[in-house]
Amino acid sequence: MIQLFNYIDRPSIVHRLTGAAKLACMLCWTLAAMITFDTRYLAFLTAAAFVMFRVSKIRLRDVKVLLIFTFVFLVLNNLLIYLFSPEHGVTIYGSKTVLFSFTQRYTVTWQQILYHLNVILKYTATIPVIILFVSTTQPSEFAASLNKIGVNYRISYSVSLALRYIPDVLKEFHDISLAQQARGVELSGKENLVKRLKGTTAILMPLILSSMDRIETVSNAMELRCFGKKRKRTWYRERKFSKGDFTALLLGFLLVAGSLGLSALNGGRYWNPFTGG
Repeated sequence: MIQLFNYIDRPSIVHRLTGAAKLACMLCWTLAAMITFDTRYLAFLTAAAFVMFRVSKIRLRDVKVLLIFTFVFLVLNNLLIYLFSPEHGVTIYGSKTVLFSFTQRYTVTWQQILYHLNVILKYTATIPVIILFVSTTQPSEFAASLNKIGVNYRISYSVSLALRYIPDVLKEFHDISLAQQARGVELSGKENLVKRLKGTTAILMPLILSSMDRIETVSNAMELRCFGKKRKRTWYRERKFSKGDFTALLLGFLLVAGSLGLSALNGGRYWNPFTGG
């Protein structure tokens, strides 16, 4: 069964950090990667992200589905960028070094290749950190983290419920799929795509109905407990900051400062090796 947005328990330094510290560090890491187009700094962030994976003891096969989705989106994004703006890199870097041409409009230049490389590095620098945050933070602690940085606790709790509910929906989808196949509906790779899609639509209605029933049950339980009546609430998973948390926060701020410093040094967001800049 597909595992998506699941908390993966491991005895690691990353898991011992509080959710609020991990959330703040993730936001700073993402901001640092988004600010700059300096290839060297993005490559450093990418390498550091995979080192964090190693430290957290999260294996790539544990998050294989998310990585596949990211790879497909990355390929499509770069393809569309090239189709609609094949010389965007030339415009950015102010020079043109042609390697070869497909047509008069579609040429392959070093400048465009560097721009696409930067786009790829932005994804590889941020997506692993986001996946790592979701995989090492329990939903209840995630909600407490959002509330700690100022998000209303009703919204925070909704996010927590959604993260808890995704694995249940996937499990129920899997169970309904097996039940349909037992009734003779072929959903495996042996059948052609059109028939598989038709068979999958037969799963959606019972899945929607069971989901609505589950939502009603949860909302009634929360209403009976007077959820949302108070302006504030306490959190069972909330923890105080430790030295490791302050170190993570300092790391996040240093990454943002480094990104801003490189932008000032390069005279802009882009590092331009074609002019020696």
